[in-house]
Amino acid sequence: MRGLCLFVAGILVGLAVHTAVAQSPNRGIVGLNHVGIVVPDLDKAVAYYSKTLGFPEAFRSLNDKGQPALVYVQISRNTFLELQPANGRPPGINHFGVVVENMEAATKMFKQRGANVAEIRVSPTKAILSNIADPNDVRMELLELPPESQHRQAMERWK
Repeated sequence: MRGLCLFVAGILVGLAVHTAVAQSPNRGIVGLNHVGIVVPDLDKAVAYYSKTLGFPEAFRSLNDKGQPALVYVQISRNTFLELQPANGRPPGINHFGVVVENMEAATKMFKQRGANVAEIRVSPTKAILSNIADPNDVRMELLELPPESQHRQAMERWK
């Protein structure tokens, strides 16, 4: 009888947890993916993060002139630093990137909450992106990472 009571209690607790997760106000948010940093010397920054700190270069994206527009270094399977050349912008943290399961659903959710959500676009890295600026002009980049995105490919290569 005690075993049956524990079994039923376990099912009830499991259902309660499942219901609580399903009702999360941020359903579809996977987690923090990267922090974007603007740097005055991209080569020095990549060398520091990859050689000194041991975060390997995951991928880079080139602009139309063939110069690096950004370089991702990989901290863990799902966590990166996005390094960007300053090109007249002040050095420092530029944005943070949050992965979402479904961009359409995520942007709709944030718009319904009153956020100023930018149009959805596909980046040169093949990630599906949108941006939200908070009242302090801190930018949150939303990313959906399809299999062809460089982010997803780097995550799959991680050992």
